[in-house]
Amino acid sequence: MSKQSLDERFKEAIRIANEQIPKTSVPQDVQLVLYAYYKQALSENISYNHHGYESDELITAFKQNAWMQVRHLTADEAKEKYIENINQLLKDRQ
Repeated sequence: MSKQSLDERFKEAIRIANEQIPKTSVPQDVQLVLYAYYKQALSENISYNHHGYESDELITAFKQNAWMQVRHLTADEAKEKYIENINQLLKDRQ
């Protein structure tokens, strides 16, 4: 599969997540997994620097932990995982 195709599928999955899957219908642990794959897909091993932008330090800690758990993935692997999770959420909604 070409890189272009993967990027297009990833963008489509992001669009679906934003437009078709209500955030409130997704369990928080799944939201964290999606966040981690998304961040890794776009950042690939850039160190996580918290600069106090989050109002809730506990949320920040959970996000950082989730991302650290997937840092071993390449950007392409993280995109594939994100796409798989979004597809599963869509399937579960039917």
